Amino acid sequence: MTESPPPSASSEPAEPGGTSGLSVLDPPGFHGAAPAPAAGAGQPSPGRPEGTDRRPEDGAAPAPGTPDAAPDAAPDGTPDGTAPESTGAQDRLAGRLSDFASLHEHTERLARARGLGATLDAVLASGTALLGADRALLVTVLPGGGPSQPLGLGLDRASLGALETVPADQSLLARLLREHDRPAEVRSHDLAEDPAIGARLRELAGQLGLGGCYGLPLATEEDGPLAAALWFYDGPADPTDRRRELARRYSEVAAPLLAKQLDAEKVRRTTEALRRGLLPDRLPQPAGLRLAARLVPAGLDRSCGSDWYDAIPLPDGTVGLTVGSVSGDGPGAGPGSAPGAAAAMGRVRAALRAYAVLEGEDPVSVLGDLELLLKTTEPTRSATAVYAWVEPEERRVTLAGAGHCPPVLVTRYGAEFVETSLSAPLGMLSCWEAPGVEFTAERGDTLILYTEGLARRFGQTLHSGQADLRRAAADAPRDVRTDPERLCAHLLAAAAERDADRRQRADRRAAGQDPADRDGGSSPRRSTAQAPATDDLMLLAARFE
Repeated sequence: MTESPPPSASSEPAEPGGTSGLSVLDPPGFHGAAPAPAAGAGQPSPGRPEGTDRRPEDGAAPAPGTPDAAPDAAPDGTPDGTAPESTGAQDRLAGRLSDFASLHEHTERLARARGLGATLDAVLASGTALLGADRALLVTVLPGGGPSQPLGLGLDRASLGALETVPADQSLLARLLREHDRPAEVRSHDLAEDPAIGARLRELAGQLGLGGCYGLPLATEEDGPLAAALWFYDGPADPTDRRRELARRYSEVAAPLLAKQLDAEKVRRTTEALRRGLLPDRLPQPAGLRLAARLVPAGLDRSCGSDWYDAIPLPDGTVGLTVGSVSGDGPGAGPGSAPGAAAAMGRVRAALRAYAVLEGEDPVSVLGDLELLLKTTEPTRSATAVYAWVEPEERRVTLAGAGHCPPVLVTRYGAEFVETSLSAPLGMLSCWEAPGVEFTAERGDTLILYTEGLARRFGQTLHSGQADLRRAAADAPRDVRTDPERLCAHLLAAAAERDADRRQRADRRAAGQDPADRDGGSSPRRSTAQAPATDDLMLLAARFE
């Protein structure tokens, strides 16, 4: 195994080229043509990804229009098979341009990646293509230090789990993540036969069919090591000097982009943790009532609001149930206001808990007081909500809604809406008014409160989504309907399935693969596939025992 020391600050002067006033400018780091590789080194295998074609002499992708001539075939037909000097310069120029075009293509793909996962996938795939490798492995540095769970390309979960058992003192990834004495690269012609490799890694290389290996750190001067990647060949092999140079230059571009994605992911996780901290960490389980809840929050980078749910034990033994949603900085507010909406949601939920304790048996008064508070302290925001006062022993429910989706009551006979009267969201009108609704549930019935985001995942419109949600609850198997936890999981799974089907149909329409969705034989309709979710998915289920 070979470890290359970190590169020094000095660099060799670039090779001049060109004639008649034409200057040939090498891409950074490409100082002349690379030496020819040893026979068989870095040869492709059947499992290699597309886009790894190479020039015969150095393993780089051939330039468009460059003939793939054998080394002893002279273009001008000279008897000794030696090409003129000008042809050699043109070949070097074509090779450099090909390398530069390939590197530009992969870095451009990396720049278009959105999110940490897409960035890591791009690094694995592009590195595999540039090196002509077959499989790849990557880990990032966790905030507290140490490697994350590995991400693989061409490696299944069992293989990744086996590679995690390599001790730290034998791990090539651990060497690439060192703060000090970190090698610029590591490589091995054959892991299974390399005496410099630890016994456990040699054993796994033989079991998994890993041959040659090449690894690079992804690090910046400001952040230090961020990630480490290993690329594997299915047999003994070494990447050519030219391929190694391409991979190094790519990693130099990828490292600062990866640093930004890791920072954004850290902020996202912190924000989501704080946001979840504004909601109940557990639900009460009063006698005669079983409660369950689910929350799938939309990312704050694209969310247009923030939802809440709550179950409030009241002093007289009754329970207040509520779900709702706070919009951003007023009607039509976009994702830029999502963090503020999350903070406002925490304040509104805390206020609602206080009003429920004071006058929880009157849902209209609770929502009326909440509307007055919202207009006074959050004048640029609005909210939808439903609040239900439940007497578990008598199974009596009194509720009121403010511009919110109607609850669903699941019974032994099916499922039906609890029709709350039409009313405006809180904070939208000069004075909010709505009557309450009262009903008595049967033993075994389940009341489902949910927010708009869940209904919109079921259908293209809010109305059709609510109808499909009610139908999914009614069609749930009996053993699912009798367990609020399983019922919540069933409805979320059904919503995800409906949403995926709708996206696939939209993609087929865009591709013209569905004749029924074509406009009279004209061009296919434009895709209507939805963008990433901008609403939280929230539901609260209460089963009467």
